[in-house]
Amino acid sequence: MSRTNISGNSRAEDVFAFSRAVRVGDAIHVAGTVATGDDGGVVGEGDFYAQARQALANIAAALDEAGASLSDVVRTRVFVTDMAGSRDVARAHREAFSEIRPAATLVAVTALADPAWLVEIEADALIDSAAD
Repeated sequence: MSRTNISGNSRAEDVFAFSRAVRVGDAIHVAGTVATGDDGGVVGEGDFYAQARQALANIAAALDEAGASLSDVVRTRVFVTDMAGSRDVARAHREAFSEIRPAATLVAVTALADPAWLVEIEADALIDSAAD
């Protein structure tokens, strides 16, 4: 089975030796994704909703590069630094997945790797490779 590594806009990819996403066969696994813009800086500093939307946009871009889309997502894992922001994050998640309704987990964590990051999202997608 072939493996495709997809890079993103995180400076940490080289430091930590990870890929934004990995496609193996029909499965695509998107690593924990935060609200970084094209320049690697934080988008939506201090705003849970804006950060969730940007993280989901980054996930969508990685999926697109892997030959998939948000509609192929079967599972998400959402990490927030404060449950007080969870409604805003849920609103962004609902906007992206209202028709898809993937299995999802939301947990609060003590901190993320950068204090400016409020939200980190992982996604798993399955596609029909015969349709490629």
